[in-house]
Amino acid sequence: MSLNEEKKNWNCRVFLLGKQNSLYFVRLLAAHHSARTDKMVRIFLQMLFLIGGALTARGPHRGFLDLMVEDEALEGSGFLPPIVEHHRHRILQPPPERAMPRQPLCPFGCQCGRRVVQCSDLGLSEVPADIPKDTTLLDLQGNKITEIKDDAFKGLHHLQILILVNNKIVRIHARALVPLVSLQRLHLSRNNLLEVPTSLPSSLVELRLHENKIRKVPATALSGLAHLYALEMGDNPLENKGIENGAFQDLDRLAYIRISEAHLESIPKGLPSHISELHLDGNKITTVNDGDLKGLAHLSKLGLGHNAITAVANGSLEGARNLQEVHLNDNKLTTVPRDLRNLKYTRAVFLHNNDISALDAEAFCRTNGRVKKTLYTAISLYGNPIHYWDVPPSIYRCTAGNGALQLGNLRK
Repeated sequence: MSLNEEKKNWNCRVFLLGKQNSLYFVRLLAAHHSARTDKMVRIFLQMLFLIGGALTARGPHRGFLDLMVEDEALEGSGFLPPIVEHHRHRILQPPPERAMPRQPLCPFGCQCGRRVVQCSDLGLSEVPADIPKDTTLLDLQGNKITEIKDDAFKGLHHLQILILVNNKIVRIHARALVPLVSLQRLHLSRNNLLEVPTSLPSSLVELRLHENKIRKVPATALSGLAHLYALEMGDNPLENKGIENGAFQDLDRLAYIRISEAHLESIPKGLPSHISELHLDGNKITTVNDGDLKGLAHLSKLGLGHNAITAVANGSLEGARNLQEVHLNDNKLTTVPRDLRNLKYTRAVFLHNNDISALDAEAFCRTNGRVKKTLYTAISLYGNPIHYWDVPPSIYRCTAGNGALQLGNLRK
């Protein structure tokens, strides 16, 4: 076979395009049809490949390389120089997929943003899954949740505020709140709880449990809550016997406690010595006994309105010598408690809607020269069977002005 015939058996087309000193290697099509080859032709073709590959690998350029071999017989045959083979596979392979950043999850129907998850009034029967782990406020109020399971808040280590108000919660499993190591405010009002939950996070600052069916405060339920500042347990059918001994002993920072509108018949025992506000309005308390407030030197506001109190024993208020505001309204008192005259810092006394018919000259302050540290800004006496002309003038010595004494209209 002649050289010309041998060359006809080679169908090779090489396109080289030049543009602004850049080499574009566009397309290589080769087909090998015979085992006999001309040595000179082979060397010539390999030199072209080497030159094209070297120019392509010279660094950044503004062209593109498109290399295709039409004859599958050439693939892997060793005919293509290594450098060209390398670029061909690199270009034909699709670029690796870039991983998209994972978006934070949000439970279906809820609204999420800025680490706040709002799932209120959705008719939920349980705590939803897929709550973002960085959530700091979770609002689940107004749903139909009946129990809180052990894994309900798994992984929510950053949660600070949990709102479960107005559900139907009867039970909170023993380990349900353990993962909430950063929880500060827990709102469980308007549910069907029968007792104060146990295993509460030690980080709690505020605990609201009003309007449940709580009849029992176990001795260990509030243990370890050294940071608790406010405790709200009003509007529960709680009796004195339901508060176990030592229930409040670990509450070293408790300043505010409200057990209003319950079934208490006396002031609870064992209250923390540093509380500043005690609200027991709307109970069934009939007497304030000596020692009931003993040791409550930091108490500044006492709420005992809307009870059935007929007497305040002498010396019973002296245990709270720093009282500034006393609420004894809507009771059955017939005289002003004598201990009020000995309280130096009291500013407001609410005695309206009682059965007080006369005022002693020293009802609110002594006349022997002992001066109160703070003058009264409010003495509320309306709704009592007493006339303004029956008020001894000496009473005004311890008021900030004539307007401080409020008589109003007679109730009867």
